[in-house]
Amino acid sequence: MQHETLTAWSGADVLARAKMFFAERVPQYGAYLEKEGPAFATFRGQGGEEIAIAVFPGPEGTRVRASTLLFDQIVDRFFSILPPVDGTRPA
Repeated sequence: MQHETLTAWSGADVLARAKMFFAERVPQYGAYLEKEGPAFATFRGQGGEEIAIAVFPGPEGTRVRASTLLFDQIVDRFFSILPPVDGTRPA
């Protein structure tokens, strides 16, 4: 499933927070960094399942897209901590 939201944070801030969040905040469903680049990070977790996160900077804020098969609730929880842009709510 794909998830997408818009945030006021920079892409670098989103990816840094994702690394901490998936490794520390949800230990029973921990997912650990597998690969990263300036605009993406992939995590491997329970049963080898993957979370892929990409960031796309734009004039209105940073668009964050995540893809996963197993970690939908955890991705939604991560998106809920991202600050919205000018009063918009995360998607």
